[in-house]
Amino acid sequence: MSEPAFTAVITGTSSGIGLDLARRMVDRGWRVVGLARSAPDFEHELFEPVSVDLLDEAATAEVARDIAGRHAVTHLVHNAGLVWPNLLEDVKPEEVDGLMRLHVTAPMILTQALAPAMRAAKFGRVVFVTSRASMGVPTRTAYSASKAAVHGMARTWALELGPDGVTVNVVAPGPILTDNFWGIVPKGSEREQKIADQLPVRRLGTAEDVSRAVLFFAEPEAGFVTGQVLFVCGGGSLGGLSL
Repeated sequence: MSEPAFTAVITGTSSGIGLDLARRMVDRGWRVVGLARSAPDFEHELFEPVSVDLLDEAATAEVARDIAGRHAVTHLVHNAGLVWPNLLEDVKPEEVDGLMRLHVTAPMILTQALAPAMRAAKFGRVVFVTSRASMGVPTRTAYSASKAAVHGMARTWALELGPDGVTVNVVAPGPILTDNFWGIVPKGSEREQKIADQLPVRRLGTAEDVSRAVLFFAEPEAGFVTGQVLFVCGGGSLGGLSL
């Protein structure tokens, strides 16, 4: 087999969006290094699962150094995420600290390790998966704050890395049918249907909806698009959505 043209690092590949995206990239002949706390039920000669807790900064840095030493990475997709919902009066400082570590610090550590190879190649794609909740949703203090922080970070990196051919963009999903969603909204419940009915498109999103948007930013041909946030939310970013 010939050497893959691209090598992507994807976080959160144990299930949902990350796993779907890994499958799609492998189908394209790309090498994928998948970071997650547990390995997915997926094996392929082009897929390398790596176990890591991205809440652990030291462990994340160690994994980042190892990958950078073994691969000339061309793509980084930070998809891993947690919600930890709480109303204002119940939010704990450790929840804010934890989600900032996962959503902001972890991809910073990974990008610091992987960007030099992208810059040397004069090509790279960094894509964040954030959330429509960055615009505000009740019970999402820690989550929305950390996801909104990513938007600012991505725009800053787009300015810094653009001259070297590296683009940085964001996909911000709305309610997507994944384990994270079902951890808050019971699967198949009346509440799930109510949320779908509030969206202009009258349905909830799927992992595939998000993967397709990420792949748009990941394409070599997307080099003139950087520093952008694409809401994949069924129109939920237009207002009126309540989870």
